Amino acid sequence: MRLLGIEFADIWNTPTERRLQTLSVLIYCNTFLLFGLEALCLLYYCFFHTTYLWPLTCLYLAWFVWDLDTCNQGGRRSNWFRNASISHHFTNYFPVKLVKTAEIDASKGNYLFGSHPHGLLSYGAVAAFGMEGANFSQIFPKLKPTLLTLQIFHQIPGWREFGQLTGACAATSRSLDYLLGYGPQKDGRAVVLVVGGAREALCQDQNKIDLVILKRKGFIKKALQHGSDLVPTFSFGEVFLYNPMWPNPKGSWTRTIQEYIVSKTRWPVPLFIGRCIFQYTFGVLPQRHPLTVVVGGPIPTAKVDEPSQEEIDALHAKYLKALRALYDQYNPIYGYPKVELGFT
Repeated sequence: MRLLGIEFADIWNTPTERRLQTLSVLIYCNTFLLFGLEALCLLYYCFFHTTYLWPLTCLYLAWFVWDLDTCNQGGRRSNWFRNASISHHFTNYFPVKLVKTAEIDASKGNYLFGSHPHGLLSYGAVAAFGMEGANFSQIFPKLKPTLLTLQIFHQIPGWREFGQLTGACAATSRSLDYLLGYGPQKDGRAVVLVVGGAREALCQDQNKIDLVILKRKGFIKKALQHGSDLVPTFSFGEVFLYNPMWPNPKGSWTRTIQEYIVSKTRWPVPLFIGRCIFQYTFGVLPQRHPLTVVVGGPIPTAKVDEPSQEEIDALHAKYLKALRALYDQYNPIYGYPKVELGFT
């Protein structure tokens, strides 16, 4: 039903499965955007306004401080949580499909996966690598995926507990060192880094996908230091989950303000239009749009304790070439042939 330009959902005839899918995505969006604030309010209430819960609040805060660095030491994961029904409902909402294009030998060491593009909330990367709804463990049975996120998320009460149950760790130098070489697992770990980061979330042009990668070479250096093969991955459809509120091309006043904010806070302020629970015209939920996460073949990387800038640049160029080849080969199948790929 459409009323005053708003398209409403047919709530009486919506199947239960679709309602559960929407609920799972709503929980994810709430966890990502609001749960930290909600958890802080709950802790405040329990500490100052209850008679019996304030000791538990003190115990939680003590444990929180003691456990703060776990995100840099391999984190923790719950296979039950990763395989829970909510992960399958979340994946089927879009739906998300994981595609393997080459064999990856888990006995050769740990791998560093580059995930592109970031999108608004990295739905493709979360579904493919942070949950089991896309059957990662069946497609890559001997690999253990670890999705990296900003360290600040692992310092927010409440949010960190949910994030770490998926096996997520911090996207820091120390965390990468631990996961790729210094930790106890020497083989079979797939460390997934969303290379473009927060700045890439501002790239909302649906006619051209701009990846923020030309100056991102820190992950290349880590791969060389640990001898970890690089694996490019691409989430086709990620940029079409939301519509831009209005254009923000490079050089526009909108983009200039957004770039300034992200440079000072590391937090993007994208202007987008999604959908809501009972209507499809506006809101913060993503549109139902198929996502296909394609995993490319590994790029062999020789171990170099102190890589030179020339070695870093050479491997970076090889990675860019492999990433573009992956896009050019699979975009006509899973994406839109007229959508260009650019590096910035």
